[in-house]
Amino acid sequence: MATTADLKNGITLDMDNALWTVVEFQHVKPGKGPAFVRTKLKSVLTGKVIDRTFSSGVKIEIAILEKRDMQYLYKEGDDFVFMDSKTFDQMTIAQAVVGDMANYMLENTDAVVAVNEGNPLYIELAASVPLRITYTEPGIQGDRSSGGTKPATVETGIEIQVPLFIKQDEIVMVDTRDGSYQGRAN
Repeated sequence: MATTADLKNGITLDMDNALWTVVEFQHVKPGKGPAFVRTKLKSVLTGKVIDRTFSSGVKIEIAILEKRDMQYLYKEGDDFVFMDSKTFDQMTIAQAVVGDMANYMLENTDAVVAVNEGNPLYIELAASVPLRITYTEPGIQGDRSSGGTKPATVETGIEIQVPLFIKQDEIVMVDTRDGSYQGRAN
């Protein structure tokens, strides 16, 4: 058990039978009355953000998250199979846990999996990943200077916006946070 004095951005709390990550906190000492801590907490499972105020010195339970380096192997039905990079143990993770990150994963993609009490909570990929353009309309001569974009489908099946000069079968870097084009891959 810890107290509110131990709160920091990024730590995970076990509270109300759910896991919450501290996004923001502020110790407040009013002129009159006891001190308190105002926090913004984000649900690890749903992403919902709530405001919570704690009296100063209240006991809180800090959850222990283990972050494991893993590699995505293959999809099995609605589940994804990952392999631990150190122990080579395999872990099956549900689509609900993987979420939108599935749009950026190819076989052998490296990921970090956050685990609490043996249960995978979420996965993190690199900030940008290289993906091959499988389909896009050819750019029209003279369009290259206009700075416009066009839709393109990448090998995972999602559609992104790319500059007009990008051709089919090129490899581009895609931001895993918002799906935006980052540039050509080297």
